[in-house]
Amino acid sequence: MVTNTAQQRKSRPPLHFGSRSQAEPTHPTAKAQPGEHLAARMHLAADLPPHRGRGGTGAGPIALASALLRRENHRRRALAGGAVLASTLLLVATPRLRHSPALHLFADMRNLLGVPNTLNVLTAYPLLLAGVPGLILCLCGSGCFGVSLRWEALGWFLFYAGNVAAAFGSAYYHLKPDDDRLIWDRLPMMISSSSLLSILVIERVDERVGLSCLISLLCLILVSSACERVLDDMRLWVILNFVPCIAIPAMLFLFPPKYTHSRFWFLATGFYLLARFEGLADRKVYSVNRYFISGHSLEHLCFAMVTLILTVMLSFRNIKIARDS
Repeated sequence: MVTNTAQQRKSRPPLHFGSRSQAEPTHPTAKAQPGEHLAARMHLAADLPPHRGRGGTGAGPIALASALLRRENHRRRALAGGAVLASTLLLVATPRLRHSPALHLFADMRNLLGVPNTLNVLTAYPLLLAGVPGLILCLCGSGCFGVSLRWEALGWFLFYAGNVAAAFGSAYYHLKPDDDRLIWDRLPMMISSSSLLSILVIERVDERVGLSCLISLLCLILVSSACERVLDDMRLWVILNFVPCIAIPAMLFLFPPKYTHSRFWFLATGFYLLARFEGLADRKVYSVNRYFISGHSLEHLCFAMVTLILTVMLSFRNIKIARDS
C-alpha cells in the first residue's frame, strides 16, 4: 500500500498557481490563444496601483489615461485660442466695410401676384414649417428629443426659435429691403447659426465650454449689430457669419460624437455651406437656371433643409458615449 501510494504521488502532475483543477475537464488538444495571456496581464495591471519608479510618476493605465486627458485638453485650448486669434487678426487686418445701396438689390425682384420680391418672401416660410415642430418638441422636454444635457437643450431651443423668427423677419425685410429692416433678416439667422455651433461644442467638447461659447457669440452678435447700425461697419458681422462655415466642419472631423446618427451632421453641414454659397452667388445661380429662381431664394430653402435634417437626427439618435457634464 505504501509503495502504491508513493507511485501515485510521483505520477501526479505538480499543481501550479492559476492552473485548472483535476475536477475540471480539459480537452487534450486545447491551447491558450496568443492574446489570452496578454489580456489577462492587462486586466491584472488595471487592478493594481500604478508602479512608481525613481521619478515618482505613475506608469500604469491610470497615469496613461491622465496623460491622454491632459493632451486632449491642451489640444482643445490650442484650437479655441487659435480660432479666437485668427478671428481677431482678420478683424484688425480687414478694412472697414460700409453699407452699400447695392446690398438690397437682389437678383430676383419680380413682383408676382402683387407681392414685391415674391420668391424671396415666399421661400422664407419653409423655415417656419421646419422650425415650429422642433420648437414644440424642445418645449415638451428632453423626452421627445435625444438631448441629455441641460445647456444643450437651451442651444437647440435658440436654434429653432431663430429659425421661426427668421421666417417672419426675412419676409418682412424682403417686402421692402432697406437698412432699417435689415436687422430683422440678419439677427435671427445669426442667433440660429451661433446656437448650432455652440451645440456642437457642448456635445463634442464640453458643456461648460459650449455654454461660454454660446454666451460669447450672443454678445458678439449684439455688438456686431450695434457696430453695423451706429458705426456703419460690417466687419464683425461678416466674421460671425462665416466662422460657423469653418468651425462646424472642423469640429465634425476633429472630435468624436456623443450620440448616434452623427452622419446627419455632415448632411446638414453640406446644406449649410451650400446655402452660404448660393447667397453669395445670387446672380450667377439665377442666370444658370435660366432666371427661374435666384440664389438667395435657394439659400432660404437650404437653411430650411438644414433644420429639417437636424430635426430628423434628434428624433432618432441615442447616447453613444457617456460623458460627464
